[in-house]
Amino acid sequence: MKKLLGYIRLMRPANVVTSVADVLAGIAISGSFSLTGWSTLQLPVILLCISTIGLYSGGIIFNDVYDADLDKIERPERPIPSGLVSKKAATIFGAVFFFIGIAAANLFGTTTSVLAVSIMIACLTYNRWAKHHSILGPLNMGLCRGLNLLLGVSIISSQVQQWWFLALVPIIYIASITMISRGEVHGGSKNMLYFAAILYAIVIASILFFATTKGDIRITLAFIVPFALMIFIPLLKAIQNPIGPNIGKAVKAGVIALILMNAAWASVFADWKVALSIVILLPLSILLSKAFAVT
Repeated sequence: MKKLLGYIRLMRPANVVTSVADVLAGIAISGSFSLTGWSTLQLPVILLCISTIGLYSGGIIFNDVYDADLDKIERPERPIPSGLVSKKAATIFGAVFFFIGIAAANLFGTTTSVLAVSIMIACLTYNRWAKHHSILGPLNMGLCRGLNLLLGVSIISSQVQQWWFLALVPIIYIASITMISRGEVHGGSKNMLYFAAILYAIVIASILFFATTKGDIRITLAFIVPFALMIFIPLLKAIQNPIGPNIGKAVKAGVIALILMNAAWASVFADWKVALSIVILLPLSILLSKAFAVT
């Protein structure tokens, strides 16, 4: 049982739930929920969710594989440095999840398959090289989330060409979280935290812009307001006292809050019922975050 929990810890299950929210938001952006009945969408939605679960899990597992030596110093309690899971076993575990993610995507068209492979490459590139670069690393991590949003949009492949630029929003958001996460162990810079706050504001403004042009801004505000509170309250505490634990809480809140951000997207491109179905994932992610580490 202890070893099984070690494998589950490698997957960061609370984070995996947020990746499902990305895909559901992408499906909402594609217009599928408005064009097709749920009975028709069931299998495609399930397959895309399986794909993102596989791809995200594979990426986060390989993050620990590549960080094994560093974690011996900074996070010795993690499954690999603690000896609970061997580096070889973790590598196989991550490869299996990547295979599942790509195999599920291959059941769709070429666009979905290309996106799935691109996500895997982006994950491995970040884990192996980019994470050590102050600018490229955050952008690379953001790219993984942006492509994940488009993975959902690809349920109607032609919609990817129309809405590809929306991936810039999660790229900016995740890049900002990645930048501040570098202060989790030794503390961070107030200037970096202020910069993250500006990027957060840009993300919120972008979603509200589309809400004014395509949706009902009053409905979107019902999701954006709690999203803003969830990310800014811990960030402001970290700005006041930028020690490692405070930054860690800001990062954790930022990751889990992705569910609310994705619900806001769904409220713009679909309706409140789809958005609410995404929000249901929030308590699940929070519950899992209490049992398993997010970062």
